[in-house]
Amino acid sequence: MAQDNKRQLIMLVDDSRTNLLTGKTALSEDYTVMTIPSGAKMFEALEWRKPDLILLDVDMPEMNGFEAIKILKSRQETEDIPVIFLTALTEADNELEGLQLGAVDYVTKPFSRSLLKQRITLHLMLKDQKLKLQEFNDNLQDMVKEKTKTIVKLKNKIITAMAEMVEGRDGITGNHIENTQYYLKIMLTAVKADARFAADALDWDIEALTQSSQLHDVGKISIRDTILKKPGKLTDEEFLEMKEHVSIGVGFIEKMDDGDEDNYFLMYAKIFAAYHHEKWDGSGYPQGLAGENIPLLGRVMAIADVYDALTSVRPYKKRFSHEDAVKIIVEGQGSHFDPRLVELFTRVADSFKDNL
Repeated sequence: MAQDNKRQLIMLVDDSRTNLLTGKTALSEDYTVMTIPSGAKMFEALEWRKPDLILLDVDMPEMNGFEAIKILKSRQETEDIPVIFLTALTEADNELEGLQLGAVDYVTKPFSRSLLKQRITLHLMLKDQKLKLQEFNDNLQDMVKEKTKTIVKLKNKIITAMAEMVEGRDGITGNHIENTQYYLKIMLTAVKADARFAADALDWDIEALTQSSQLHDVGKISIRDTILKKPGKLTDEEFLEMKEHVSIGVGFIEKMDDGDEDNYFLMYAKIFAAYHHEKWDGSGYPQGLAGENIPLLGRVMAIADVYDALTSVRPYKKRFSHEDAVKIIVEGQGSHFDPRLVELFTRVADSFKDNL
């Protein structure tokens, strides 16, 4: 880092006054040089100044250079400071040990002024390049994160628009997608907090699940308008066609799935689409599953979906009051709905009412 009018700071650590004077004379023209007579004094100085580079004598009393560099590299605040060892010719065999401990270079004493300056210039330049590369990588990661957020946001907007387009085909004006997300989030939160469902709900990401639920009725895109918008009761044949929206929706979601193991969004969306019309007693569709054979997310979605259907205007019915909708769902426990989930629903039903 820059020091004193942008001059870089060099700590010169040596127990020899002669070496300290020689080194300071050689370097002061280009750098701010702090001369320090021992390893202990160096650590005292590091408490208030962080140098750009340390020139560290190997052979010093009390704490030699190897002991000092071990401490330097063990501390987060000093581990990135380049260390060049100063060593006598007779100590050259110790170079490998010093490099293994984290030194970037060795300079032998008595040192050449020009060689010492070249070595320092080289390692300060390498340090600067390393910092710039790290900064670039950090910025690149931030850019990738922002780009990913943008893509996810766009994906959610597209999915929401598509789901609303599908729902809008049957003449619904009550924001079914938004409503069911609201009710589902309340139910998912209650289920996750209930110890009885801990094994299934432990890893639930409530936000991700809520987003995925938007596609639960996407298969309606292929159902005829005459059925979707019919003001009266459907015939048996028409109801059979209406029920096809489940398998159509599942197929649609499967086509979007590229096989990515981490694509939980589509995995959850498929569960919501496939099972939200199954009933606890096995009388639902399309598979006629019963009890806990119906995935828990499908059982939860069934309550949110039916509540919104009851409390919203449909081409074939008027709006039910909140109280009547709650009564119908409670009466459906054990037949249409999981009794334990109905119990949870009655605890949080007042929160449902807040959305009406």
